[in-house]
Amino acid sequence: MPHFNTVNAFDYVLIALYFAIVIWVGFYAARKNKGTADFFKASGQVPWFMAGVSSWVAGFSAFMFVAAAGYTYTHGSGALVIFTAATWAYLAGYFYFAPMWRRARIAAPLEFLTRRYSPSTTYFYTVTSIVPQIVGVAQGLYILCIFVSTALGFESQSFHLLGLTLTGIQAMMLVVGAVMILYSVVGGLWAAVLSDAIQGVIILVMSVIIFPVSIAYVGQGGGLWAGFKRLATELPHDYLVPSGQPVDPWFLSSFMIASLLGYNVAWHFAQRYNSVPSERDAKKMALLGAGLSMLGPLTWTIPVMGARLIFPDMHALWPNLKAPEEASFVSLAMLLLPHGMIGFVVAAILSATLGQANDAFNWLSAAVTKDVYVPLRRRFGFAPATDLHQMRTAQLTMLVIGVSGVALAFVISKLGGAFDFALKYYSIVGPGFSMPVMLGLIYRKTPWWSGIASCCAAFTLTFLLMGLGAFPEQVYARNVLSAVVGSTVVFVISAFFWRADDPKSAEAIRLDRDLRTPVPESKLAGGHGAMQVYGVIGNLSLVIGLVLLGCGFVSSTPIAPASINVIAGGLLVAIGLVLRWVARPAKSAG
Repeated sequence: MPHFNTVNAFDYVLIALYFAIVIWVGFYAARKNKGTADFFKASGQVPWFMAGVSSWVAGFSAFMFVAAAGYTYTHGSGALVIFTAATWAYLAGYFYFAPMWRRARIAAPLEFLTRRYSPSTTYFYTVTSIVPQIVGVAQGLYILCIFVSTALGFESQSFHLLGLTLTGIQAMMLVVGAVMILYSVVGGLWAAVLSDAIQGVIILVMSVIIFPVSIAYVGQGGGLWAGFKRLATELPHDYLVPSGQPVDPWFLSSFMIASLLGYNVAWHFAQRYNSVPSERDAKKMALLGAGLSMLGPLTWTIPVMGARLIFPDMHALWPNLKAPEEASFVSLAMLLLPHGMIGFVVAAILSATLGQANDAFNWLSAAVTKDVYVPLRRRFGFAPATDLHQMRTAQLTMLVIGVSGVALAFVISKLGGAFDFALKYYSIVGPGFSMPVMLGLIYRKTPWWSGIASCCAAFTLTFLLMGLGAFPEQVYARNVLSAVVGSTVVFVISAFFWRADDPKSAEAIRLDRDLRTPVPESKLAGGHGAMQVYGVIGNLSLVIGLVLLGCGFVSSTPIAPASINVIAGGLLVAIGLVLRWVARPAKSAG
């Protein structure tokens, strides 16, 4: 039985520091929110590099280090085929979707549906999206707590609060959920972008550390080369060469389609593309995401493949987990990292999940406020809502969604492994909503009702095949492809009913003209999107780095020496200094 370093006082200090930073970021961002343009899209002045890191971080959460780790532990190198799929999706964004979203000239994501189809389509999407988004937030919190409660070592403990008895997982849900809601409600999109940037720094350093440490441990004292040699010689051939589900043509093609949709027409990506100053910046942002999506998974999946040699029997280590292989990454961290870095890893997983939840809050609150609440007030004869009133409405919406998500996390059932549940859940709710958006962005000559019709067709066909139990061996592919086929067929048929002289087609015609017209380069300098935001991230990196350097004096083991804390702290300090240099004021000429 290996000796695991569960979280101690030093780790709690770092975790608490991270929570304090996230909350501070929310209040710092609140000072930038002068109105809804700031709250929903940061006035289009987010530096492209920060927006790119933010979009990349928004693409994963605790899911990547729990559910995806379990999938990698089971399937080996085939997981690399799956988890680098975002690279090709981002490249599609670079060549087409990024500039199109920038040209759409929208203040809130679902405003696109109003322009492309009709206000009715926006109402339909907003109302039908609320429950799936709440379930998604709840699922993210649940998966996060599998990781964190294990690392903290209190998954079997009980806590008493206001007469209630809470399990360790439930207590963590309350704490994390409260922080998530607070900084999202206060800070808006600026909070999401700034916190995502911090998360990107944390995850980068964690990955740089855990990759060589785990491979060297596999090498049994012979260094990295010996570790790679053991991987190549002792792991099964079908584990090293992609095989099984990851390369099954039906599964792989469906996953690629889902990635194309998820990384290009998901509403939080539309927000990111509209948060940068220009089309050129949007394309740079997509290209950065492609590069990070190719390199990032390598640093997470290869160590988990090594875990097959380090922990050949995960069930014996974690008998209480329904899918013990999903604890493979946290097991590596608890074995090979010293106190201090353990807290650092927990903070990284927390940060990724918080960022993903914030994105869900932000776009849905923007849709409810801009595309439902404001038009309904006008329709019922009330006075127009002021900009401040709209921002407060968005914050209240975020609060309600967040509290509902935390509450649902307490009761959500665990249906199989987290990866399997997440795949099936997304295959049911994702493509059906996304396909009409992508089709409408590519082709604009269909009538106002085509968005709702193609969305309904996608869900009808998906649920029909589910009810019939068709293709039970290809559930994921069946759900994704049925949504794609049903939506596309109805969308194409609807094109025959297009009439340019229909008054309801006027806005779609204007949108078509906008999408063909490049957005002029922004002349703004400084302001909300000024380069000084890099200085903020640099200062926070310095703070965390100095704390880790201080952890170089904590007690450690030969397997997990405290020198790892010093290396990580040094990397963070270096990153912080570079970011502060980038943010320095430009020298005035003469």
